[in-house]
Amino acid sequence: MPKLSERAHAMPASPIRKLMPYAESAKRRGVHIYHLNIGQPDVETPAEFWNAIRDFPNRTLEYSHSAGIESLRKRCVESYRAAGLEIETADLMVTTAGSEALIFALLCCLNPGDEVIVPEPFYANYNGFAVQAGVTVVPIRTYIENDFALPPAEAFERVITPRTRAIVICNPNNPTGTVYDRPQLEGLREIVLRHDLYLFADEVYREFVYTGTPPTSVLSLAGLEGHAVVFDSVSKKFSACGARVGFLISRNHELMEAALRFGQARLSAPTLEQHGAEAALDAPRSYFEGVRTEYMARRDALVAALRTMNGVVCPKIDGAFYATVRLPIDDGETFARWLLEHHVFEGSTVMLAPADGFYATKGAGKDEVRIAYVLGVDRIVKAMECLRRALATYPGRTCEQAVAAGV
Repeated sequence: MPKLSERAHAMPASPIRKLMPYAESAKRRGVHIYHLNIGQPDVETPAEFWNAIRDFPNRTLEYSHSAGIESLRKRCVESYRAAGLEIETADLMVTTAGSEALIFALLCCLNPGDEVIVPEPFYANYNGFAVQAGVTVVPIRTYIENDFALPPAEAFERVITPRTRAIVICNPNNPTGTVYDRPQLEGLREIVLRHDLYLFADEVYREFVYTGTPPTSVLSLAGLEGHAVVFDSVSKKFSACGARVGFLISRNHELMEAALRFGQARLSAPTLEQHGAEAALDAPRSYFEGVRTEYMARRDALVAALRTMNGVVCPKIDGAFYATVRLPIDDGETFARWLLEHHVFEGSTVMLAPADGFYATKGAGKDEVRIAYVLGVDRIVKAMECLRRALATYPGRTCEQAVAAGV
């Protein structure tokens, strides 16, 4: 049998999805699962999206333009301008989800063997995207003890090498819920300009900031016209994860022209969903305000419950809808699997994402998990009670951890 490629062997499994066989087995046994492992909200997609899909006028579902349907691109530009971000239609390309936007950026801006600096923990699929592009992720640790705050500029400077081509941030952050403010981003701007790097910013959660202060986009930072690259998506903004419509945004015209060539190679993003996304952009502000208020209530319920559990460390969470927390356990993946195989409380169990898959540093995050608070408050409360009882009976702890858990 022919051998697989080195790239195939290097491609990591998703820490978010790889435990699904255990979840499916639990469901076959009649166990209800609180899915807190994946950023799949139960919030309704705007009615405007569904109305546009229902009223789609064409009887043939054709390819769209490789850069995306022009009316959608123009409507997106209007939306960005309304938020104070001046871009042109040529600065925006529709992609097959935000994931493709990031992959295109890596392929356009880095050569195989080049390096990209990423604060960790980071969205686990960045590892996979890097493997696809043949580039190396250089992690910079952030720590739960200081709420996963962005490291100082000197930390970035220390890991820059002749192969460094870009810095990637996620703001608001998945998986930690941390929000980076303007002074922090301006510090990154100085590094990027000094070393002639790209600054990639995953801003798909920009609608979900709970500090009362609007988020800062790297597009608003002066002097980065040729350096800043933004990724956006309708998945979280409109709770339309299955639509697979994203956006690549940059004022670097050479980059956008190169990205279009990659876009032409894959033909086009989904046509029908683009029509739905365009209509969803006309959803009233009350939709976003209502969703943000709901997520804040879920966050508050989650944090309140976690902080009453002995041995659990829950940091400050200012955005997105994730929390990376430390549990009094030996190993996050072992614990997450044990929950699905052995723990049942009132007919239910909890599915979590082991946090070590969100790190590039070997051994980091072993006693951490990511929790996605994508369920309603009542179900969050029930899931946390299920988790509390699991921590009291889970066998994989040291004596010190058992004491910390109050057992």
